[in-house]
Order: sequence, then C-alpha cells, then structure tokens
Amino acid sequence: KTMAELKIGTEYTIEAEVLESMTARQMGSGQAEVLATPSLLALMEQAAWKSVAPMLEEGQSTVGTFAALKHLAATPLGMQVRVTARLTAVDRRKLSFFIEAFDAAEKVAEAEHERFVIDSAKFMAKAESKKQCE
Repeated sequence: KTMAELKIGTEYTIEAEVLESMTARQMGSGQAEVLATPSLLALMEQAAWKSVAPMLEEGQSTVGTFAALKHLAATPLGMQVRVTARLTAVDRRKLSFFIEAFDAAEKVAEAEHERFVIDSAKFMAKAESKKQCE
C-alpha cells in the first residue's frame, strides 16, 4: 500500500448514540445534558482517521493538527448522531477533511479538519523523549 491510494472524496460515516458520558455536563464543557462539543469533535476526528486508515502503509497512522468546528444545534441525550468525514485534499503528509454531523432532526455541526500522516514508532519515540524535560 502507498499513500498514492489516498483518494479525494473518500468518506467514512460513524453513527453513535449520545450517552451520558458524552454530554456537556459530564465532559465539563457546560451544564446541559446534550452532546458536548468535545465529544462531537472526537467523533469527527474518529470518522476522519478511519476514512484513510485502510490506505496507509504498515506502521503509519494519522494525528489531528487542526479543527475549525461550528456546532450548530444541540443533540439531546439518547438521540443518534451521524458524522461523515470526506477527504478534500492531500498535500504530501497533510490531509484535509470536511466533516458534517446530523441528528434525526437536522444538521448539527460542520468542521474543517486537518491530519498529518505519521510513522507511529518515530512519533511515539519523540513524544516519550519529552519526559526527559521533567
């Protein structure tokens, strides 16, 4: 496999029920019993990395480096949310995505997201080396 297999337009969709652990109250991002923005972003990142994971080489992964998220409407506890990530650009190791989220009633969010393709072992070695600074 090579990164040349990364195709613009590749999509991946995740569906999830809004659980109590995903609410603003539980996440500490507010008091409401609705899907928290951090939980929504996590679902968006998951859809993005899963969309390209099958096309990466052995030992490669992706990490999120940028997100511009518009949370447009609340999704209550117990409701399903559907998140679809679409690969919109590939610039060497930088991958760009457009991501939308819907509940049964309406579009609830959209985001622009960037991820970088990494060598997992090198990335973790560099991250772990920071512990020497403590």
